[in-house]
Amino acid sequence: MVMENRCSSSSSSIGLPNGGWWREEAWRAHVGMAMVQFLYGGYHVLTKSVLNVGMNQLVFCVYRDLVAIAILAPFAFFRERTKRHPLTPQLIGSFFLLGLTGIFGNQLLFLLGLSYTNPSYAAAFQPAIPVFTFLLAVLLGVETVNLYKKSGLAKISGTLICILGALFMVFYKGPSLIGPTDSNLNSMLGSLITGPTNLNLSSTNLSWSLTPWHLGVLCLIGNCLLMGAYFVIQKPVLVKYPASLSLTAYSYSFATIFMVLTAVFLTSGLEEWYLNSTEIVAVLYAGVVASCLNYALMTWCNKVLGPTLVSLYIPLQPAMSTFLSTIFLGSPVYLGSIIGGVLIVAGLYVVTWGRHKASRQNKTENNIESYYDPLLVENPPSLKNLEKMPSTSALDP
Repeated sequence: MVMENRCSSSSSSIGLPNGGWWREEAWRAHVGMAMVQFLYGGYHVLTKSVLNVGMNQLVFCVYRDLVAIAILAPFAFFRERTKRHPLTPQLIGSFFLLGLTGIFGNQLLFLLGLSYTNPSYAAAFQPAIPVFTFLLAVLLGVETVNLYKKSGLAKISGTLICILGALFMVFYKGPSLIGPTDSNLNSMLGSLITGPTNLNLSSTNLSWSLTPWHLGVLCLIGNCLLMGAYFVIQKPVLVKYPASLSLTAYSYSFATIFMVLTAVFLTSGLEEWYLNSTEIVAVLYAGVVASCLNYALMTWCNKVLGPTLVSLYIPLQPAMSTFLSTIFLGSPVYLGSIIGGVLIVAGLYVVTWGRHKASRQNKTENNIESYYDPLLVENPPSLKNLEKMPSTSALDP
């Protein structure tokens, strides 16, 4: 009873009754990840037309990364001047690895896979990102799963439901529920957004020889694996280096260097580097929003929610793309998109419930049954640390 009063008074002292400051932070993280997918949906709609008219995709990525680092670096420098820890060789190596995997390698392998296959096939691989993230997180001890408890089964089943929803959006279109049914409108965004109507693998693709198609498949598998590794590797690095903006800026610096060097060797001439007005708008959106803002948000959300929950939001991208394309381009909304979106949201809820169930089974430092919010910040503060929290007026908004 005494301990309950102490916890209650500590919570009210920071101005957030019945939940504490970490509850509000978790809400912001979930909303932030939903916004990331919404912004990526706009990125797909805006850049699809630009890349379809012949702009070099590698050049596009170079400009995108240069714009992103030009904003991230100074902003992180001034914003987190007092938060940054001294750099060590281990931290520099971690930034190098993060830039190599989740930014440079992720972008490059996706572009190669896309060029050797097609947008439909590339989209079909993206639901594998939560799978690789979950497996890597379990293998490296970042995520714990107990198959003999409901919480562990909920984490696994929720992940599978999310993947099922993403596959619905990719492989099943169904009838048009909103908007016209003209198939020409669907081609405006390609099947990357609405899902392919037919996947035809020829006998050549099923042969044992290594064709460009097989190489593209390997690149897409590598793309998903590297993105999952990025989320999992980043989580323990954030514990040692909690300045999330600076971490993102350092990682992006390495990735930009890699991308520029790759583009210099793989592009054929200066004419590929010229941009028209439409391409400039797309590059600015990609650099400022899809790269700078989104990667900064994903890093912070990974710090709060952990890699498994963050990666489970990725399958929402096609749903957001469909929603925006319907509003701005008049594209139809199909039954498969709606079913897939509902399954993804349901899967996210099941995983969140599973982690809530697991957290309630753990004891706090004072051997008291702790109450964690269902939105699941991974490491809420102990009661001792909570009592040391400053009042609301001292908190950074």
